[in-house]
Amino acid sequence: MSQLDPTIPSIPPTQPITVESVYIADTKGSFVTREVPEIAVELAGIPGDRHYGLLRRADARQKIYKRGTMIANRRQISIVSYEECLEIAQHMKLTEIRPEWLGANLIIRGLEQLTLLPAGARLLFPDGTGLICEGENEPCRKPAKMIESILEQPGIASRFMPAAKKRRGIVCSVEREGIIRQGDTIQIITAHL
Repeated sequence: MSQLDPTIPSIPPTQPITVESVYIADTKGSFVTREVPEIAVELAGIPGDRHYGLLRRADARQKIYKRGTMIANRRQISIVSYEECLEIAQHMKLTEIRPEWLGANLIIRGLEQLTLLPAGARLLFPDGTGLICEGENEPCRKPAKMIESILEQPGIASRFMPAAKKRRGIVCSVEREGIIRQGDTIQIITAHL
């Protein structure tokens, strides 16, 4: 039974927004994810995932803090869209870009411009699980090099950053714990609550 409030304004989808697949990054030393049937999310993220934790060390993205300073973890979950992965592949002249190559925890279908979702938007799942969009997951060198290595196409890494700009997906933090499963529908709320 859904615990979502139908009176809260949300993005009216032209088609349902659904979870295509779920993934976890639990291989030590790698950001590449592997597909699993479902993920349990806690306030600290996905147990066992490389981004799990309430806190994390500041890196180059947080220029206002000294590198290594402990800050709130706003990168607990990475989400990409099926549609944007197709666009990245087309711009790179490839047949596909897999979500696991991007280190994604979820790939969703039905929201063509996921990456443009505003920070603060809520993603709500059928059991009441809630995520907060923390913003765009900007393209970086790790997935570029991974794609080049997997496809064994020297030089292809240089095409990733421009192709993935405004298409790489979003990062989220957990607002309400629960389970996210393949096939779940997602309600996206952009109004201030």
